[in-house]
Amino acid sequence: VQLQASGGGLVQAGGSLRLSCVASGLTMDDSTFGWFRQAPGKEREGLLCISSVGDNTFSRGSVKGRFTISRDNPKDSVYLHMNNVKPEDAAVYFCAAYYPGRGVARCGISQQLYDYWGQGTQVTVSS
Repeated sequence: VQLQASGGGLVQAGGSLRLSCVASGLTMDDSTFGWFRQAPGKEREGLLCISSVGDNTFSRGSVKGRFTISRDNPKDSVYLHMNNVKPEDAAVYFCAAYYPGRGVARCGISQQLYDYWGQGTQVTVSS
């Protein structure tokens, strides 16, 4: 299994950015995906997830209303749409995945749930 995150870079505060995660070796229809980030000197935190059933999503409070997650199974891809980016959003962003089991329509952002991780993509925010 491989998860390849991309799309990071420099963004101005208030701007937008879209991160992509391409998965290989996974059964997309059965996989739940999440986005995480780790800022310098801080622990990695879960941000959003999208379920394998019904595309249900969950967002952390600090990014709710600004960040969204989406998936395109035929393209083996998951996306993080970042809007109204703030300086505190600067971090390395990771995508991750797990198999939740058949029929599970919810997802979680606890790192312990996730079995597969990408390598991360850096997001830098200029103010």
